[in-house]
Parts: sequence; structure tokens; C-alpha cells
Amino acid sequence: MDIKLINIGFGNVVSANRIVAIVSPESAPIKRVISEARERGLLIDATYGRRTRAVIISDSDHVILSAVQPETVANRLASKEPAAVAEE
Repeated sequence: MDIKLINIGFGNVVSANRIVAIVSPESAPIKRVISEARERGLLIDATYGRRTRAVIISDSDHVILSAVQPETVANRLASKEPAAVAEE
């Protein structure tokens, strides 16, 4: 099984195989999901202090906040090319 990594902004990547949903953070139910994940210690903030534009929900119940638009993340997920991750 190949591991496909998706760039969610600022050099952060997530495993495409673990993504359940990519949603916008505006609705009240999603705000509740974010709040509950923060309380349970399952929130990952990858926005680097910028405005949250996409909320990524994983199969492990982790909630990941991204400053990249949901459409952009979805397009990257749909592309056939693996994400180029620079080794440091």
C-alpha cells in the first residue's frame, strides 16, 4: 500500500489514506467538532496563526486545521502525483 501525502500548507502534510472529510469551518456543527477535539487533545492546528479555511477530519478522530481552502486540499487529494516533501 502506497502512502500518499497531501500538502495542507506551510510544509505540513497529512496521509491521504487517513482523511475522512475536508470541510469549511463556518458552520456551528463544525465549530463544535473543533471545540470537542481541542478538549480531547485531538486537535492539530497547522494554520501557523492564520485564519482557518479548511478542517480535515481523519479516521483516528484527529481534527486538523489548515489555512488552505478546502477546494485546494481536495484538488491535491484528487491529483495522481505524490506530494513533493523536501527532506531536511
